[in-house]
Amino acid sequence: MYIGDSTFLCVFVSIVLFCFGTVFGSAINCMASRIVAGESWIKGKSHCEYCGHELGFFDLFPVLSYVFLGGRCRYCHTHISIRYVLVEIFCGLSFVLLFLNNKTLDARLLEYLILTVILFGLSLVDLDSYIIPDGFIIAGIINWLVFGLFMADKKSYYLNGLIGGFAIGGFILGMSLLMDRIMKKESLGGGDIKLLFMVCLYTGPFKGLLLLFLSCLIGLFFVVLLKERKIAFGPSISIATYFVLLYGDRLLSWYLSLF
Repeated sequence: MYIGDSTFLCVFVSIVLFCFGTVFGSAINCMASRIVAGESWIKGKSHCEYCGHELGFFDLFPVLSYVFLGGRCRYCHTHISIRYVLVEIFCGLSFVLLFLNNKTLDARLLEYLILTVILFGLSLVDLDSYIIPDGFIIAGIINWLVFGLFMADKKSYYLNGLIGGFAIGGFILGMSLLMDRIMKKESLGGGDIKLLFMVCLYTGPFKGLLLLFLSCLIGLFFVVLLKERKIAFGPSISIATYFVLLYGDRLLSWYLSLF
């Protein structure tokens, strides 16, 4: 449903999506923390990671709880990392930008919203552990498969995605194996290769090339910025994927218009 002609509806939907985004950002924060800590992310209630106290109802409001509590735990008064509230805000803003890109409520938007949450989750885990759990990759593939059923041209949707996933993922796998042999050490983690395969299912081969280029560019930027020889590459791939979801079609159209 296209609602771009109504300013009121655009603002209303944006506010609703931002709120939902912060809720999912809070949930994915909790999930990532539990995965890194080796805890079950399915069972158990939210608790302070410092004192272990179970969080109450008023401690669980995304963004607002952090602000009203002054960024501290209500029970042990330890400072809570600002990363938690930033993830909630950025997740909310990511939801809004995806909607405003086309101002349309449809299956494609929901597909991209779910993918965004998956990318946030795996990026947080990768940042803390340099590991991308297979569960996130599987969730991304299932999301792609399910929403393909709602697309007008299912055959083109699946074929384009499979070509993109296997072409880009296969190319990176081959290059990685070659570099491993030359350098005598692992050049790219298996999780990163599987992640590239998964996200290129959504982009297809041509936007997948753009995604790969941007991932490397963003990764290089983080290496220079952080002055580290080793970085978690998952966040770079995730940022590039989100950018391609928003602007990939326009960038490709502009590039092709040059010829």
